[in-house]
Amino acid sequence: MIDIGVNLTNSRFDKDRETVIDSAVSQGISHLLVTGTSIKESQQALALAEQYPNIIASTAGVHPHDADGVSDDYLEHLSELAKNPLVKAIGECGLDFNRNFSAPEQQKKVFAEQVALASKVQKPLFLHQREAFTEWLDILKPYIGKVPAMVSHCFTDNKDVLLSCLDAGMYIGITGWVCDERRGHALQEAVKLLPLSRLMIETDAPYLTPRTIRPRPKSSRNEPKYLPYVVKTIAELKGVGEEAIIEASTTNAKKVFQL
Repeated sequence: MIDIGVNLTNSRFDKDRETVIDSAVSQGISHLLVTGTSIKESQQALALAEQYPNIIASTAGVHPHDADGVSDDYLEHLSELAKNPLVKAIGECGLDFNRNFSAPEQQKKVFAEQVALASKVQKPLFLHQREAFTEWLDILKPYIGKVPAMVSHCFTDNKDVLLSCLDAGMYIGITGWVCDERRGHALQEAVKLLPLSRLMIETDAPYLTPRTIRPRPKSSRNEPKYLPYVVKTIAELKGVGEEAIIEASTTNAKKVFQL
């Protein structure tokens, strides 16, 4: 299994990061893609990848929440990070109009600049989108076919949005949101339409702990070792064996991120 989205630089892992990695490996996870969400976090993600090059790779990008805080030379920093072969994608980048922690116009500017950078350096895009689908897709459309791949990370939307993403050629990252009996219904219906050839799996740890874990863990912190719970729910929704989910998602992640 390959977990394509882990926030392993998060402070909630500071006390036991090595144990978390070991636990993931013991559960059959061969690779972790550590997410960069700012210049600092992207540098830290790469440092982790350099420490564990056989298990960890990273992304380099600026999350929409951080768009207001970018420096004038942030693209130069991202370009420099992207030269490292352990940096497998540009992102996490995109639009988030759900919280608007950064001004929408600034989000769009910073997102568009990162999309152009991915095309320039020929790296896949690791994408974020919340309540901004139309504007998000408008920025991406000119680059369809001009970047190696687009991955809609932590997809939580409905069937219509899924089909639009698939029409654009995207891969879809599914997290523990799919295990949520309270708010996951639209995603569960969408997953039934998701071809295995476009599926990727991720935890987005330390967030989105699968609610199907029994007994419930004492800590609310999600970990890569819980990825099998995501696999199990997807397999049930699609009516296939768990091995089929693992094989397809692993093949897709290896191909897109050159793992």
